[in-house]
Amino acid sequence: MAAARVTIQTADFDAGAEMASLRAADHGVGAVACFVGTVRDREGLQGAAGSIQAMELEHYPGMTERAIESMIDAAMARFAIRAARVVHRVGPLLPGDQIVLVVVTSVHRGEAFQACEFLMDYLKTQAPFWKKETTPEGAHWVDARVSDDQALARWGHFAPNAGR
Repeated sequence: MAAARVTIQTADFDAGAEMASLRAADHGVGAVACFVGTVRDREGLQGAAGSIQAMELEHYPGMTERAIESMIDAAMARFAIRAARVVHRVGPLLPGDQIVLVVVTSVHRGEAFQACEFLMDYLKTQAPFWKKETTPEGAHWVDARVSDDQALARWGHFAPNAGR
């Protein structure tokens, strides 16, 4: 049985173990690209209001996994990649915690880098996750951002999620 390409979980993940697992049985892999997203404290960032004390991510079980599987299928069709793996956390998180892992394998680095970035752009705009941040001013749901839509648009896909 093939390993899962998508996992949604509350527990932390081991990026090194996930990368090793993805490439272990495939000796044709010449490149592994990995992205790990973490909860950051926005304090000190230009234009950021307040620091993040906590974050909570919610999703629709089943629907979320299917959406991400579809994103991986699109990446496989678009780029010469051998495999991809996405692990995304949900539930309460704190600054410094890992949120998301995207790992892509290919024969050459260029395809792996592009597919990894493509998947992250899709995850930011198309995956059904909802994020609530807690700051000293209180808790609020995070709206989609125009910059995330613009990142997706460079791949020829448009998702008008964010207010313009």
